[in-house]
Amino acid sequence: MVGRGERDHRQVINGILWKLRTGAPWRDLPARYGPWKTCHERLRRWTGDGTWERVLAHAQVYEAGHPVDWVISVDTSIVRAYQHAAGARKKGAPARPRWPRRTVRRWVAPAAD
Repeated sequence: MVGRGERDHRQVINGILWKLRTGAPWRDLPARYGPWKTCHERLRRWTGDGTWERVLAHAQVYEAGHPVDWVISVDTSIVRAYQHAAGARKKGAPARPRWPRRTVRRWVAPAAD
């Protein structure tokens, strides 16, 4: 037999979910999830053969023969804002110019008499 055998699916799935949740590069995957290449290859393979679609179909709840719509709620206390979001104007505050306005002066040739 060649190779070491497959790594535990649960460990690999947790690694894939960690990567998707954090948005970190594959190479930053913590060692507890196994080699990053294993998790990446398994994600690629399972996406290509339809495994994730079958898992979703199995986990989806049906009511009266129709799938129930999934509602995802994001708590804003955990959502990271861009650094530029901190400078938003407060309600009722007057708008101020973003930069000093300057008049552009162009050279115009004097008119010939």
